[in-house]
Amino acid sequence: MNTQDVDAVARLIAAIGSATLGPYLCGLLDGVVGYDMSCLYLFRFDQPAELLHDGYRGQVAVRTLDAYSRGGYLLDPFYVASMNRHPGGLWHMSELAPDSFFSSGFAISPDLHPCVSSTHGTQIDEIGYIVHLQTRTALVFSLMKAQEHGAFDEAEVAYLQRLTPLVSATLEQHGRHLPRHLETAGADSQLESAFVGALGQLTEAQRHIAKLLLQGHSNASIACQLGISEGTVKVHKHNLYQRLEISSHAELFRLFIGYIAQAGR
Repeated sequence: MNTQDVDAVARLIAAIGSATLGPYLCGLLDGVVGYDMSCLYLFRFDQPAELLHDGYRGQVAVRTLDAYSRGGYLLDPFYVASMNRHPGGLWHMSELAPDSFFSSGFAISPDLHPCVSSTHGTQIDEIGYIVHLQTRTALVFSLMKAQEHGAFDEAEVAYLQRLTPLVSATLEQHGRHLPRHLETAGADSQLESAFVGALGQLTEAQRHIAKLLLQGHSNASIACQLGISEGTVKVHKHNLYQRLEISSHAELFRLFIGYIAQAGR
């Protein structure tokens, strides 16, 4: 480790517990990893996502960040992985995302997903560290690269992997400095209140399936998740569409986003 690296680590340690932690995390990457945006979020079950480091560099509208924090985060694979106690460490978005995620309403919505590009079908390369603080509470530090800049290459990913112990330990310590309101309400609940509110007229089973559909799961993926046949999923899907008086996934997504927008007023 050279003097420059030692200085970067020293600055990072000094920033633990302060609002400057994000920029110093990014400082570890200077000249080694190319990226267009970065962010650090605090995720808690059924609580608004909290942006602790805004490294979007002015490329994302405030209204988009607000919509994401109010409820859009519920469809983010990093949030879902964090709440399902997916192993911590460094993960590509594509490793966490359900099979139909990149064609889902969330992934292509410029008003909800704070990504570099919202072109339909575009897979923005996003890579991030998941650090669990306690049950259904995690910090996620992620980096995003625009479509025109390609994916993170092998050397960049290898460097980020080598940083995992340092980044994880730093974020764990940072979590100790966060306010002690981290304990989440409704610890036994399996469905966030936004899903219950938007899909209240459905049965519990139908709400669960609607949630998985919104998060980007196909019928086959839902069947695998729930241990039921794909035919049963289709029946539930047909029935929940009838109850909601809709006829497509796009309408289901608009209904959910409309609920989030109304709740934020």
